[in-house]
Amino acid sequence: MSEVQEKDNFWLYIALAIVMSIGTVLLVKNAEHDKYVTAAKNIAEDSSNSAYRNDVIHLGGAQK
Repeated sequence: MSEVQEKDNFWLYIALAIVMSIGTVLLVKNAEHDKYVTAAKNIAEDSSNSAYRNDVIHLGGAQK
């Protein structure tokens, strides 16, 4: 009686999981990038649109 040993696909499953994870991260990153295009364009036009501007309140080190 001969037993046929089934091939172990453990590393194939690990590689597939890694590829899928990287693909998911890239998809999310690309989707998030498009959100900030309008804000970046507005800040480039007028830097007072930025929340990180240097105005009178922040220049003197005054607290709100």
